[in-house]
Amino acid sequence: MNLLDSDSKLSAREQCSVMKLSRNLVYRPEPVEIKEEDLMLMRYILVIHDELPFYGCRRIRYELRFKFSIFISKNKVLRFMERLGIRAIGPRPNTSKPMKEHKKYAYLLRNITIDQPNHVWSTDITYIETKFGYCYLVAIVDWYSRAILSYRISNTMEASFCIDALNEAIAKYGAPLIFNTDQGSQFTAASFLDVLIANNINISMDGKGRATDNAIIERFWRNIKYEDIYPRQYKTMEEVKNGVAKYIDFYNNRRPHSSLGYRNPMKVYANFSLPSFIASPEDCTINEVVDNWIRKSILRKLVY
Repeated sequence: MNLLDSDSKLSAREQCSVMKLSRNLVYRPEPVEIKEEDLMLMRYILVIHDELPFYGCRRIRYELRFKFSIFISKNKVLRFMERLGIRAIGPRPNTSKPMKEHKKYAYLLRNITIDQPNHVWSTDITYIETKFGYCYLVAIVDWYSRAILSYRISNTMEASFCIDALNEAIAKYGAPLIFNTDQGSQFTAASFLDVLIANNINISMDGKGRATDNAIIERFWRNIKYEDIYPRQYKTMEEVKNGVAKYIDFYNNRRPHSSLGYRNPMKVYANFSLPSFIASPEDCTINEVVDNWIRKSILRKLVY
């Protein structure tokens, strides 16, 4: 619709000023009617996106081709996705930015067998998107049992909330033999490493760009995001805190894990018994306690 009088002596700018209209409204092109064929394609794209929200335009194009025998370019798929206002679910903020001046440690977990709780713990940070921006979740996991030992949520990426989670885990469960992290600045900060060193914990770090080196915590991120965060779409920090607390309680104490023989992580962590030649301290004399400690020390050295 043409809102201006083409015969008027007033310019387009002056007519818009008189009518208090934005010139963008006046010059906006007439809406183009969407073809039925394009509507059908967008419906298929929505079906695939609802089922596989982590698929981008390339994989959606693949699904269209091999599932529905529809052959279109990835650029066309991308245009339709933009028109629909959808995008693949995937990493957004970079939560593992290294600091060149921070000390890095070698990766210690290659080719070792993890056969008891507190042998290896690891940690990582992931982001959670809310209506008002991003917040960040750090968690500490025991590799043997898959149990989440502690976690913290913050609206900043400072090292302090990671240190709080680490101190809580050690206070509740004791110190592990090895603690593994990526090379993110929060975990290479002196204040974080000092806690590990003070508790005589061996420090291990993933190789640069090797997320698979910390596979257990990465698997937990996938679980919590696809089973809780994405379906619930938390809007505020308070909702995130309440929701994550409920999910981690469910994950630790109710959710069966196939890798654990369909037991839950905290049951595996709590019910683990040491090898028969390592007795419980309450059943030992003082000399036996010392011998027992020596045997444990030998076991620790075997991981290398």
